[in-house]
Amino acid sequence: MATDETGQDPKLPPDARFDSLEERLDRLQQAEARRTHVAKPDPNYRIGQLVLGHLIGAPAGGFLIGLGLDYLFDTRPLLMLLLLFFGFGVGIRNVMRISKTPPPGAS
Repeated sequence: MATDETGQDPKLPPDARFDSLEERLDRLQQAEARRTHVAKPDPNYRIGQLVLGHLIGAPAGGFLIGLGLDYLFDTRPLLMLLLLFFGFGVGIRNVMRISKTPPPGAS
């Protein structure tokens, strides 16, 4: 095959089969990208879940631990109420700590 002065082969005429193949490949790649798309989680939703977990989990944990200690020491309902209110305090303190930290990606 002859070469031009740049040392490359001369341009061949475009082939319709290659264009058709490229179009089909593009469509398939776009369909695959849509199919395997992974949604990025919203950091605000994550923080809300964390706050809710602290506001529910800390008092519930205090209640359950207090209930167990009351059963063990036969002091119903003193330790249950004491640890329940302690759990509320811990939950609010954790929420305040979360609210003071900047969200990820904030500058």
